[in-house]
Amino acid sequence: MDILGRNATLTLVMSNAINNLKGTVAALFVLVMFSSTCLAQQEDSRDEAELLQNLAQATPDQATGIDRQLRALWSQSGSASADLLLERGREALDDGDTYAAIEHLTALTDHAPDFAEGWHARASAFFGIERFGMAAADLEHALTLNPNNYEAIYGLGLIFEILGQPEKAFAAYSHALAIHPHYEEVTNAVNRLKAQVEGSAL
Repeated sequence: MDILGRNATLTLVMSNAINNLKGTVAALFVLVMFSSTCLAQQEDSRDEAELLQNLAQATPDQATGIDRQLRALWSQSGSASADLLLERGREALDDGDTYAAIEHLTALTDHAPDFAEGWHARASAFFGIERFGMAAADLEHALTLNPNNYEAIYGLGLIFEILGQPEKAFAAYSHALAIHPHYEEVTNAVNRLKAQVEGSAL
């Protein structure tokens, strides 16, 4: 992995990011996988605009349920074959078989190119094997289809941070936090970079 660094401090930050990469990838996989477990229990609102509005105004406890509903909603392709490919891709990720996941998810993006979650899920797989350029491209594509997907925005921020672009990372994190104010990982990321970004702007 090519980590950009201009000074010892940045090198240390990037070193810590690399050391924590497995945990971050695992967390992303959990987020991607969790959506599939919610589908069978889904009885909640399917109005995305209403859910997003409620999320922006929710308490932390309320946000958990709304977040679950949104991720479940975004995981519904409307096609049984596309849903099957997404399920297989997620299962492969859960099993640690990233290359099989990429095969399933590439078939999904070919079969259903307008299904944002297919691109988002494949980005998680590329991230897991440190193909950051390919992951970023998939996340950007996912966000053209679903610009409110705060998980995809967060993933893009992670890539920017790992590649030594804290200003872009901070902007992405801040955008994700504006949509989901109680997203703990994003809050931590904003707090982590705030001093660095504000200091460089002086």
